[in-house]
Amino acid sequence: MARYFLRRILYFIPTLLGVNLFVFLLFFLVNTPDDMAKQALGEKASTPEQVLRWKAARGYDVPYFWNAQAPGIQRVTKTIFWQKSLRLLWGDFGASDMSLEPIGAELRRRIGPSLCLCVPIFLTSLFVNIVVAMLVASRHGTRLETCAQFLCVTTMSISALIYIIAGQFVFAKELKLVPVSGFLPGWDMLRFLALPVAIGVVGGLGSSVRFYQTLFLEEIGKDYVRTARAKGLPETRILFLHVLKNAMIPILTTVPVQMLMLIMGSLLLENFFSIPGMGGYTISAIAAQDFAVVRAMVFLSSVLYMVGLLLTDLCYALVDPRVRFS
Repeated sequence: MARYFLRRILYFIPTLLGVNLFVFLLFFLVNTPDDMAKQALGEKASTPEQVLRWKAARGYDVPYFWNAQAPGIQRVTKTIFWQKSLRLLWGDFGASDMSLEPIGAELRRRIGPSLCLCVPIFLTSLFVNIVVAMLVASRHGTRLETCAQFLCVTTMSISALIYIIAGQFVFAKELKLVPVSGFLPGWDMLRFLALPVAIGVVGGLGSSVRFYQTLFLEEIGKDYVRTARAKGLPETRILFLHVLKNAMIPILTTVPVQMLMLIMGSLLLENFFSIPGMGGYTISAIAAQDFAVVRAMVFLSSVLYMVGLLLTDLCYALVDPRVRFS
């Protein structure tokens, strides 16, 4: 296990370098620093002198990969690729193109609200989805399953934006049970997070229940379940001990995406409920065409997804004793 874990970590180095290079090419060869300056200053109002000053203030006035005019090692380090891209590998996200504020400090400030929103959504959704899917799967062929499938398809067909608008209108504006939007630290955050957490759970209920139900139905039809029932084991023990354990491997395949959501936050929820998290930060950067922030968030998303894949592989060994890593 230790050798496998170390080998996978070593694979991160060339993979991250490839991701880093791809992100650099995506942002700088398609959209040059001159284009970024003109977009920030205004296409018609910008002059060549203003463009040069904008680029110099943000470090875009140097070559892409090789600075022939610089001395020694600065030929490599005094380039856009080193200063704006390679530094991401050791957590140096640089500064925002618009506000010139450090991106790292902003991320550290916003990661708390994102986790406060997304961790309850993740844990509650996982518990509710598994329990509901297990209940529906155990009533296969009954009216309960038919009604559940209808509700799942209905909830899947409704846009998440509808849930947000309807929730704010009914529970915040009409019933006045919770605030419409906003965020406060401490215990006061519970009032502001109750509605977005509930919407996050309900919005993903249909697709997850359908997915988990398919997994549980496949396991329920196997011989070991019939043998356990023949021995007289309680149905609850069969479902939540044997069936759930054997269905955990495909369930774990969704963990990387869900873990990514924990850090990056929910884009729509944070934006509509004015929660100062990572998702709202990304939306604001895209709207303001702040390419430094967008570039940092894209790279951070890639790193988190790779970490999620590694943790998924390690979880396989815990839930399935047949899996061995050499």
